[in-house]
Amino acid sequence: MKKKKIIFWATSVFIFLFEGMMPLSTLLFQPEYFNAGTKPLGYPDYFAYTLIIFKILGSTVLIIPRLHPKIKEWAYAGLTFNLIFAVISHIIVDGNINYILMPIVIGCILATSYIYNSKINSNG
Repeated sequence: MKKKKIIFWATSVFIFLFEGMMPLSTLLFQPEYFNAGTKPLGYPDYFAYTLIIFKILGSTVLIIPRLHPKIKEWAYAGLTFNLIFAVISHIIVDGNINYILMPIVIGCILATSYIYNSKINSNG
């Protein structure tokens, strides 16, 4: 059980830092780059703000212990959809393999967090 918790927390904290805190720190400390990932894809500025807000909320939900499982399911789903659409956007717009692979790797880490969250919750 301890191994499962370590894997869950390591992956969840990584997601929290990468998907939540990194966009927030960009918005706070380098606001001129808040849309650096969405502007080249043709998305409007309000979309970048929306992504930042929901990434912060979703990734925070993952690391709150004893939160209702349905809320965590929604957070995992939202973050997953974000990553899927990032891959699709980069395939269609720029085809840059690095920009395509990054959300896939993050998605694998998110999936690992989800799997181990389920394993921990099924054991009590």
